[in-house]
Amino acid sequence: MKKIVLMIACGLLIGNLAFGQTKFGHINSAELLKAMPEVTKAETDIQAYAKTFQDQLQAMGKEYEKKIQEFQAGEKTMTEAMKEVKVKEIKDLEGRIESTNQSAQEKVEKKRQELLQPIIDKADKAIKTVATEKGYDYIFDTSTGTLLHVKAADDIMPLVKAKMGIQ
Repeated sequence: MKKIVLMIACGLLIGNLAFGQTKFGHINSAELLKAMPEVTKAETDIQAYAKTFQDQLQAMGKEYEKKIQEFQAGEKTMTEAMKEVKVKEIKDLEGRIESTNQSAQEKVEKKRQELLQPIIDKADKAIKTVATEKGYDYIFDTSTGTLLHVKAADDIMPLVKAKMGIQ
């Protein structure tokens, strides 16, 4: 029994020594990305791209409103066949608006990925480079909110910004 307790104690001591040699660091990747000038330009480009779709959808919305108003104004004098044609036109326009909106959202998201991925990769490379150069075993991303306590001395944000030439 004493041997078992002694072995467990030794195991815990060795485990603590090995853990004590592990170097942990943390960074807020969201803050890093905000500090990168490339992100600001990419966001501006994405907004400009999205605006082209917004303008198109606004024009379609105006056309839709006009068709509704025309239908309501002339509904009493229209024949049943004419009403059916106008209702079909309005429903077709609704479908095109919905389809255009969905397509626009998909295209804007694809553009966002296309523009931001190289920036994210650049930040990731800088983080890994700093971690390797400074001997960190683990770097935690505090922007995910998974850490409850972080030793401020291990924040590698200033080192990564310096590596990237960001002030």
